[in-house]
Amino acid sequence: MNPIPDEPGRIVRGSDDYRRAGRSLFVAGAATFGMLYSVQPLLPEFAREFGQTPAGASLTLSVSTVLLAAALPIAGLLSDRIGRKRVMEASLLLASLICLAAALAPGFASLLALRALLGILLAGLPAVAMTYLAEEMDPASLGAAMGLYISGNSIGGLAGRGAVSTISDLAGWRWGVGAVALCGLLAAWQLMRRLPEPRRSAANRTTPQEMLAHSRRHLRRPVLLALFGIGAVLMGGFVTLYSYLAFRLLAPPFELPQAWVGWIFILFLTGSVSSPLMGRLRDRRAALGLALGLLAAGLALTLPEQLGLTLLGTALFTAGFFGGHAVASAWVGAAAPAGRAQASSLYLLFYYAGSSLGGTAGGLAWSADGWPGVVRLIGGMLAAGLLLWLALCLLPSARLSARPYDLDKGER
Repeated sequence: MNPIPDEPGRIVRGSDDYRRAGRSLFVAGAATFGMLYSVQPLLPEFAREFGQTPAGASLTLSVSTVLLAAALPIAGLLSDRIGRKRVMEASLLLASLICLAAALAPGFASLLALRALLGILLAGLPAVAMTYLAEEMDPASLGAAMGLYISGNSIGGLAGRGAVSTISDLAGWRWGVGAVALCGLLAAWQLMRRLPEPRRSAANRTTPQEMLAHSRRHLRRPVLLALFGIGAVLMGGFVTLYSYLAFRLLAPPFELPQAWVGWIFILFLTGSVSSPLMGRLRDRRAALGLALGLLAAGLALTLPEQLGLTLLGTALFTAGFFGGHAVASAWVGAAAPAGRAQASSLYLLFYYAGSSLGGTAGGLAWSADGWPGVVRLIGGMLAAGLLLWLALCLLPSARLSARPYDLDKGER
């Protein structure tokens, strides 16, 4: 599938600009997700230190993701007005400073407030990075570039969670969060120095009215609506599993040390393999079906109280998540004939809304019925994802690419 016509000036895989863009966004994505999710293995510690329930402690993550989701459309509009690169640079720099301040928070309320501000500031990178790639990359190079960026997300998620857990065990959680913030500052410096200037978005100056018009059209397009829903399902299930896996592994019968629990996130490395591999597959429907199959199989393997099976299941689940996200996010950029910044923002709006709702609902499921309750909740999300995937499979192939909106009845 090659939905975006070949045009001069696009970045081609193998070129120096491709390497610079790929490395810069890999590092920026790693820093973004390292800061966003660094608190996930600390939820049991927050519950103890601040006297919170599991659902209450999970707000330190949920408040960031829900406000990130809410700020995405504004970030997309800003990037249209003042430039993609400028928004990404400011986002990463300011978010790193706020993350550093969160390490010094005197109480739970101030920690929540700083995590809320962190989520708003981080919104400037994910949607804009995806739009940058969709606009600047040659169509044949887009899938691999998006996969590389998302593999950076997985590496950042791993390193942020693992480093915070290890440092927390040695010196306390504040030092761990501060270390992640310093890594964010280094990533911002790298982004400023190395990311190629956008060539194709310079003339794109979307007004708020145009943004709303694009968003309405995107929400009426069946392929995009299904992909937005799949993004919500993928992220909701993923965040729920990892948030409450920490509680499960710290409790009987496993009773693992905090540092070991943090390095469970090394399983994110499966995502750094699956995301570029699935991103290169030409049949996107088959790739999404494969991802959902891996998610379901992995979830089932976490039910028995056996550490080996739990780790294997989590690895399969992680590979399915990152692979599915790579396919869906690249497909969104390819299927939007106009307003790609808004399409990417809407995808991530659904994506992070799924994260926030799933993370909080997971706390209630854990309190009610432990790990089996969490598995049932995630299973319900995957069932919804399966229905959306079947809807994609039933759509005619012509409706899956970037046809102009006036060619598709009902999408005006």
